[in-house]
Amino acid sequence: MIEMISLSSSMLPLLFVLLFSFSWVTSAHTHEDFIECFSLYVEDSTDISKVIYTQNDSSYSSVLHFAIRNLRFNSTTLKPLVIVTPTNVSHIQAAIRCSQKNNLQIRIRSGGHDFEGLSYMSVLPFVILDLINFRSVTIDVTNKTAWVQAGATVGELYYHIAKKGRTLAFPAGICPTMGVGGHLSGGGYGALLRKYGLAADNVIDAELIDANGRVLDRKSMGEDLFWALRGGGGNSFGVVIAWKIKLVEVPPTLTVFNVLRTLDQNATQLIHRWQYIANKLHEDLMITTYIRRVNSSQGNPTIQATFAGFFLGGVDKLLQLINESFPELGLAKDDCLETSWIEAIILNRFPGNTSLELLLDRTPRFVSNYKAKSDYVKEPMPENALEGIFEMFLEEDIETPRLLLVPYGGKMDQISESSSPFPHRAGNIYKIEHQVSWSEEGKEASQRHIDWIRRLYSYMTPYVSKNPREAYINYRDLDIGMNNLAGNTSYKQASIWGRKYFKNNFDKLVRVKTAVDPANFFRNEQSIPPLSSW
Repeated sequence: MIEMISLSSSMLPLLFVLLFSFSWVTSAHTHEDFIECFSLYVEDSTDISKVIYTQNDSSYSSVLHFAIRNLRFNSTTLKPLVIVTPTNVSHIQAAIRCSQKNNLQIRIRSGGHDFEGLSYMSVLPFVILDLINFRSVTIDVTNKTAWVQAGATVGELYYHIAKKGRTLAFPAGICPTMGVGGHLSGGGYGALLRKYGLAADNVIDAELIDANGRVLDRKSMGEDLFWALRGGGGNSFGVVIAWKIKLVEVPPTLTVFNVLRTLDQNATQLIHRWQYIANKLHEDLMITTYIRRVNSSQGNPTIQATFAGFFLGGVDKLLQLINESFPELGLAKDDCLETSWIEAIILNRFPGNTSLELLLDRTPRFVSNYKAKSDYVKEPMPENALEGIFEMFLEEDIETPRLLLVPYGGKMDQISESSSPFPHRAGNIYKIEHQVSWSEEGKEASQRHIDWIRRLYSYMTPYVSKNPREAYINYRDLDIGMNNLAGNTSYKQASIWGRKYFKNNFDKLVRVKTAVDPANFFRNEQSIPPLSSW
């Protein structure tokens, strides 16, 4: 049995530096070795300089940092030997083969939103395979499908859908800079969750390059591997280069609203009441709750809850539904905006502007240091438990705490736990994203905020799912468990984090991994291990 390495994610940057320094010195390989190998396997070696960046290149740093979304890792990021930005399949095949030959890890980056930086960091010598040039989107309006390459952002996908028609949509997230590759690999959700399920639930084919360099589609890869790709997490089975997705229909007019309430406006009571109705509303209606700290009109810190509504229909029908199920909210017609699906997505990020071209901007509006965790709630929390959360939010030395409460029910109750690796279905009232962000620099500030969110997570223990305490893979959290940083990882060790993300589906994921990547080439701190690594 391999002894488990138990490390907090806040210790990783220092450990990464120490381990990486050792492995770099002892490695006999250089970027020249990789480039020489790469030139032998690509279709056209004349354009290598356009797709490979080494630390000697002036643009290396800008390419590396462009898609680092968590500034917590910006100063401590371990630099890859090379960054490969492929423009064709042979570049990816060559990157895989040459990483194997040179004993390099490979990290696959789509949008760079991995919460723990695993798409651009490794403790061992590594290569980043950045799919930024794999971003084409092809829409088939007749069949209501699309092929989208893994390096495209959600915003780029939405842009191309909207150009073909305003009543077609896709149930992915509302953050336009997220990469499609990682988003769909972990499940992916957005404002259409209760109507159409996860983004991964609407994937009907995929193209993947495996550890042997083979290009596989759904038919040639088989149903087990196709199952694993749709929610089993990225970078475990190969390089997904494209997804075929099923588009969904939305009405030409829908209604959105944001109702803001502070503690002196009964925010606590409204959140408490929301828990009893959020997963029982009509599937056309989704009310997400955001909780944050703000200053009151008197300048004193308080808690503000935002009830964000998204309804597939007109305002009159919406008001009828709210008055029947959640009259305490006090929603008025003036609080509501009738708009199209695509304009609602744009307005969420760019208030007052509905230009489609905004969706093509891959640069996030805000970046910060942050740490996040996730939970699933199966029974409503009592009011006094909510008050305990708010007390922690008001601690003076914590910069920007947030909670995001995402309601389930609707379509999510109708899909079985085993239909995809994503198991969090019926029985969940809502999902929680716990997050804290900060701008203050330095290790002390980072540790203070990470310690705070760990205390919050501990406080939440009595009120969330148990055995296992479930978590969402796209809100990656290394605190819940990690593979060994070097050497093999036992099934028992990986199960610590694996069952929290995947419950009993973890066993099937391990079997699939064993069949398609027994040598465990595609690996990271929370990748699925093969049986051979026991």
